[in-house]
Amino acid sequence: MAENPAYPVGLRLTGRKVVVLGGGQVAQRRLPALIAAGADILLVSPEATPSVEAMADAGEITWHKRPYAEGDLADAWYALIASGDTEANTRASAEAERHRVWCVRSDDADAATAWTPATGHSEGVTVAVLTTEARGRDPRHTAAIRDAVVEGLRDGTLVAPHHRTRTPGVALVGGGPGDPDLITVRGRRLLAEADVVIADRLGPRDLLAELPPHVEVIDAAKIPYGRFMAQEAINNALIEHAKQGKSVVRLKGGDPYVFGRGMEELNALAEAGIPCTVVPGISSSISVPGAAGIPVTHRGVAHEFTVVSGHVAPDDERSLVDWASLAKLTGTLVILMGVDKIGKIAETLVAHGKPADTPVALVQEGTTAAQRRVDATLATVGETVRAQQVKPPAVIVIGAVVGVGPQTSA
Repeated sequence: MAENPAYPVGLRLTGRKVVVLGGGQVAQRRLPALIAAGADILLVSPEATPSVEAMADAGEITWHKRPYAEGDLADAWYALIASGDTEANTRASAEAERHRVWCVRSDDADAATAWTPATGHSEGVTVAVLTTEARGRDPRHTAAIRDAVVEGLRDGTLVAPHHRTRTPGVALVGGGPGDPDLITVRGRRLLAEADVVIADRLGPRDLLAELPPHVEVIDAAKIPYGRFMAQEAINNALIEHAKQGKSVVRLKGGDPYVFGRGMEELNALAEAGIPCTVVPGISSSISVPGAAGIPVTHRGVAHEFTVVSGHVAPDDERSLVDWASLAKLTGTLVILMGVDKIGKIAETLVAHGKPADTPVALVQEGTTAAQRRVDATLATVGETVRAQQVKPPAVIVIGAVVGVGPQTSA
């Protein structure tokens, strides 16, 4: 074979016959992409892995349970030869050559007329990486290049400018508990593509420094309120920038719908006719305890966990929480935004029957470099918060799970 590079091309296989010879691990890896391409797939193999057999049972492929026979590649557009029978592979490859069928061989790349690239996908883009020659091919290196490109596109570290007009709108992005690595892939990509970012102080602030210079970053806490309430002013800012044809990201801490007022913003955008995408985030109610070594559930210890907002004291008439019922639960209680009210909350829980020696952990600045954990009980937590000078943001965990893992009290 001449030492010429392979010519890259994308095959459109919808409704076209593709023959796969062999039902082992190679076929198991390659068949899903062929199915997704809409190919009319004929599998020829005496045996198949359970996963390949399931594809046949589901009607995604046609399976002829026998060895290869001359004529199997008739009318085929593409062939994947991946059986363990070298002699059959050679005969099938020769048939493919006679019928001018592009043919991939898993056992002998030099004898193939086509090579399968390492592929990955990101938001409607297929990344395919192909080595330039058969001799000295290193599939692991090729796959590593593919992974690096796909990961860069997904997390926004590799930004390809859009040259077509983008649809303006707003994305409500949950940024996670604070560590910039804990934002979702989709959230990071949308952040990288934004024209305007309106950020909460609890969002992953380190990501803002990575934004291009042209991106306008607005601190939600510093939006002038005037005659508007804070939330109404934020809603108006989202609408105003989106109506200017900009791509706007509302970057929130945790998840937009877990005490994040995401639905209020979504409703305001809908009333203004602004398209909106909601990107869920990792909630601090689960991630922050986990980062401090506390599972919110554990076999034989807690079969449920309840997340409660503690921004309103139990004796406040605005409170919507049934603290008496919570005191009777045997599972884990996670309280957000409750540092300054935890003393009163603890007293209320004990008054309704929760044991005073129930363990409590407060995790301040969870998942960040400033994270610290302070342990107490319901009887002592009020004084402990004052003595240890625990400040928001902190997630409070109440229940036996506090003592399950290693304790690192400050």
